[in-house]
Amino acid sequence: MARVTVEDCVVKVPNRFELVLVAAQRAREITSGAPLSVDRDDDKNPVVALREIADDTIELDHLQESLIRGMQKHVEMDEPEEAPELEQTLFGIADPAGPVVSENETDEEAVEEELEEDLLDIEDEAADLEEEATPDAEAEEGP
Repeated sequence: MARVTVEDCVVKVPNRFELVLVAAQRAREITSGAPLSVDRDDDKNPVVALREIADDTIELDHLQESLIRGMQKHVEMDEPEEAPELEQTLFGIADPAGPVVSENETDEEAVEEELEEDLLDIEDEAADLEEEATPDAEAEEGP
């Protein structure tokens, strides 16, 4: 039984981390039933994979591509779920077909008119207060 060491494999795959990934991929392939290119000699799958790499009996390009394909994730695109029908004015969301028309639009106009009237009343009261304050100031300055 021939011993395989990492030094034998590093000659073929210089990066030790890549060596571990490639050897693990080959060991997975062996476990799934891939044919062996060297005698097993009662060795476990990772040792057989390292021996194959050291003896250069397998293609490293094939293992690297297989490793990349195995790590890629495929995300299936689901059909978009149907959103429940919500009243468009509930959240103030505009209807794609046109602007949001509120049922209370007339009420909103009435509120705006009342606010404008209140603002005018406040301005009138402020003007009245200024007029009242002005004669007092002139009276104090006069004597």
